[in-house]
Amino acid sequence: MRTIAAAAIAVLGLAVLPIAAPWLQFVLTLAIAKGFAALGVAVLLRAGLISIGHAMFFAASAYSVAFLARVGIHDLGLLLILSVLAGGIVGAVVGSFLVRYRAIFFAMLNLAVSMVCYALCAKLYGLTGGTDGMPVPVPTVFGVELAEPAFKSVLFYLSLALMVLVGLSIQRYLNSPLGHALSAVHTNEIRLEYLGIPVWAILLIAYVISAALAGLGGAIAGFAIGRVVPDFAFWTASGHLVLIAVLGGIGGVPGAFIGALFLELLHSAAVTVTDSWNLIVGMTLIIVIMFMPQGIYGLFTRKEASSL
Repeated sequence: MRTIAAAAIAVLGLAVLPIAAPWLQFVLTLAIAKGFAALGVAVLLRAGLISIGHAMFFAASAYSVAFLARVGIHDLGLLLILSVLAGGIVGAVVGSFLVRYRAIFFAMLNLAVSMVCYALCAKLYGLTGGTDGMPVPVPTVFGVELAEPAFKSVLFYLSLALMVLVGLSIQRYLNSPLGHALSAVHTNEIRLEYLGIPVWAILLIAYVISAALAGLGGAIAGFAIGRVVPDFAFWTASGHLVLIAVLGGIGGVPGAFIGALFLELLHSAAVTVTDSWNLIVGMTLIIVIMFMPQGIYGLFTRKEASSL
């Protein structure tokens, strides 16, 4: 009950922040978008699999939004659904091959495939606009055309609502037999196979869910920024998502969003203070990683456990 109350207060606080500081609206929207993608990475981390290529699905979904808008689909809800499906389909195709591998081989193959995706986005000028990218026009909301500022507000509160709904759904998934099987794959995969449990199918389902989450984040980021560029799929973007997942903590769903919000707000604050913002961000991350091995969310859960 205490955890639910704390989560409700946190969500309410996020909803109020843009009213007090309007410039935070874009930062928070982008943080939530990256939080979805980092949550996808965290799902695979439950099985001991590190994906250094999840920006591929982030970019695939964002480009899907731009392509769909180009062919005449302008409804926000429909664009979100179709773009998430696109991320999931790409995840199903790629994952059907990659979930056969483990450890460094899984990580590096994800990286390799994502860099192929990046190269295609950067080189297919006639299709993707090359390094200039593609514009993402302001969509309609239930058939209503909104001015850009009004749409960005709708996008933020929709993202906030999706954060709660999707977060609860993923928590339910992780608490289900399929979710518990992911941890079992990490600890003793051979025992699962002896019990007749199809490890390949369990990991493929997790991979598709993970890719769809990254796709949802990519779609929201595309709407928030208003443009999709190949850098969405670059390897540093994938590494950024892994960093968010580890920084926030993989012990629960909130960790991905806590890590994303912390990193985006830290980056925004550091930029306003000095040009050497990378130094401030780097030092802060070192401190967090050294003194909070379970991530920021792990700090909260440890405090709650000690109070019981």
